Amino acid sequence: MKIYTKTGDKGETGLFGGERVPKNSLRLNAYGTLDELNAFIGLAITEVKSNEIRDVLIDLQNKLFVVGSDLATPENEKNIKLNITRTPNSFITDAEKSIDEFELKLDKLKNFILPGGTKGAALLHVCRTISRRAEREIVALKNTVTIGDNIVIFINRISDLFFVLSRFENKYSNIPDTKWNP
Repeated sequence: MKIYTKTGDKGETGLFGGERVPKNSLRLNAYGTLDELNAFIGLAITEVKSNEIRDVLIDLQNKLFVVGSDLATPENEKNIKLNITRTPNSFITDAEKSIDEFELKLDKLKNFILPGGTKGAALLHVCRTISRRAEREIVALKNTVTIGDNIVIFINRISDLFFVLSRFENKYSNIPDTKWNP
């Protein structure tokens, strides 16, 4: 199978179910940003020191593929037959559980902190900001078409998770968080 199909040469791409849409559509922006996030998670995996964090990130990568396929499959009668897994509530509860578990290992946050510390922590902050952008794009899409509520909630939770993971990575590496000093 060739990697190039030439079907997108005129600025359109196909969604699951066969519908063709412009490559700059809200839907493609949303799941394209998730793809970008997934790539940065892959980079973060190569840099974090904590195996605990690495395991969470690998799990997130797999979950983001589910969310991406959910976004790439419009919710309509025709696509029900495709049997696409929609973003389950368990993704949200898993993220919340991870946030709670890592927060217990951290000092209470009393100041705003700046992104940085170790390279791994800095990359986790990049993931946090990309997930925030993805959330904005997904909300824009949700304002125009029907998508599952769990998608927005899950992406909102993982941005918080990246923040906590970045702090834990710094602590694990004995590097203090950089406090914001206005």
